[in-house]
Amino acid sequence: MALHVPKAPGFAQMLKDGAKHYSGLEEAVFRNIKACKELSQTTRTAYGPNGMNKMVINHLEKLFVTNDAATILRELEVQHPAAKMIVMASHMQEQEVGDGTNFVLVFAGALLELAEELLRMGLSVSEVIEGYEKACKKTLEILPDCVCTSAKNLHDIKEATSFIRTAVMSKQYGNEDFLANLITQACVSIFPESGNFNVDNVRVCKILGCGVTASSMLHGMVFKKEAEGDISSVKDAKIAVFSCPFDCMVTETKGTVLINNAKELMDFSKGEEDMMEAQVKAIKEAGANVVVTGGKVADMALHYANKYQLMVVRLNSKWDLRRLCKTVGAVALPRVIAPTPDEMGHCDSVYLTEVGDTQVVVFKHEKEDGAISTVVIRGSTDNLMDDIERAVDDGVNTFKVLVRDKRLVPGAGATEIELAKQITSYGETCPGLDQYAIKKFAEAFEALPRALAENSGVKGSELISKMYSAHHEGNKNIGFDIEGEGPAVKDMLECGILDPYLVKYWGIKLATNAAITVLRVDQIIMAKAAGGPKAPKQRGHWDKDGWDEEPDNFETHH
Repeated sequence: MALHVPKAPGFAQMLKDGAKHYSGLEEAVFRNIKACKELSQTTRTAYGPNGMNKMVINHLEKLFVTNDAATILRELEVQHPAAKMIVMASHMQEQEVGDGTNFVLVFAGALLELAEELLRMGLSVSEVIEGYEKACKKTLEILPDCVCTSAKNLHDIKEATSFIRTAVMSKQYGNEDFLANLITQACVSIFPESGNFNVDNVRVCKILGCGVTASSMLHGMVFKKEAEGDISSVKDAKIAVFSCPFDCMVTETKGTVLINNAKELMDFSKGEEDMMEAQVKAIKEAGANVVVTGGKVADMALHYANKYQLMVVRLNSKWDLRRLCKTVGAVALPRVIAPTPDEMGHCDSVYLTEVGDTQVVVFKHEKEDGAISTVVIRGSTDNLMDDIERAVDDGVNTFKVLVRDKRLVPGAGATEIELAKQITSYGETCPGLDQYAIKKFAEAFEALPRALAENSGVKGSELISKMYSAHHEGNKNIGFDIEGEGPAVKDMLECGILDPYLVKYWGIKLATNAAITVLRVDQIIMAKAAGGPKAPKQRGHWDKDGWDEEPDNFETHH
């Protein structure tokens, strides 16, 4: 029998071999804080209009060049358990309001960094947590006082543009006015009087070529597909949508046909042709002049479609089919039969056009209040267009948030400094040790204007002291002037840099919750990872430059 090897006494004795555990302040808490700090420093440089872009290559080797924190985190696949919590908080922010993900990261990182100082000073974790919770509660009470204006009428394009502009600016600095206008037109055109706004109804279609300023917006849908048949445009289209291939029905049963002479052979294929023609003719007689199909188009069916002047469009994705049905008000039919008038969709024109060198099919509504609108993005590279798509996404989400709650707070760090000022004075009224934590919570707000300043190449401390002095004089809306020389400040309400109230509200709430959750952890126990030992990496040739070059087969020493 094999010799029994005793284990070291203590915690490791209970666990299987290979399990790791860390406990206590030094090992667990500070380690977690360090990981979260690293994470927030990564995204901090991407905060604000002058934020840097990150180049992320994900596990499928797809390249992302973006300063959108949500995308960066989604593609990074963070492994550290504590940093994951902060990532989850920013994902929640993305789902809840669709913007302000970087705010959550920077703020949570700052909270943890300051908590570390407090813990090193000798406060206990529970006192820090209690102070943070009190401060967070107080902040959310004070926040409504920071509101400087609210949206009056979101159906007014000019007014809505001014609110969306800030969100777009942080992603696409320089093109914000042009893009905000496009996005607003798209949003307002599908924003019904009843007031429920659906984000999915603004579609984005990216087409290479030209520049950003050549982008446009259409009522209806745009697909990067070509029309199958000869007919390439139809006015006043009646649309039959099929979710099956546009082909004749094949019988389920297997049959053997014995053909004796040439005449029978002729009749045999003729029967199939007549049947196909009858089907296409029935569709035409029902009044349809455009056929959209979700599968392949048979040659014979196409032949008859051309004969009866039907335009045929093929969409591969079933999502596109569903959206198209929604846009034109059609019902997708599961087999090729003549549609009833209710099942047919209608739109003003369907035409094939060429944008750049890409063929696109456009389903266009002339009337304003369509169910779906599309922003056609032009750009010189795919990465650029992806980034603009994210800016559009943020703009549309901002519009949705404003539909839910019309209040706005001043941007560019004005709200943060105002909150920091008020929370600091609140901290001074609190007895007990948690007042230190409350003051640190206030200090954490300074991380946001500081990040804005440092990304613009301005000294953070100078700017913050300037902003504090303006706020102490009672100018609540004074924020960092990005376009000014050096640490300049100006009134944010006047120059229209505004953030939706809900973005800040949820951002503060989620960041605080995430930071507290990380602080509450005092032990990390990691079981041994499943699976066998990893295969050894093949060492490359020592003289190779890149990491992606093939290792040579021959030996170096002869």
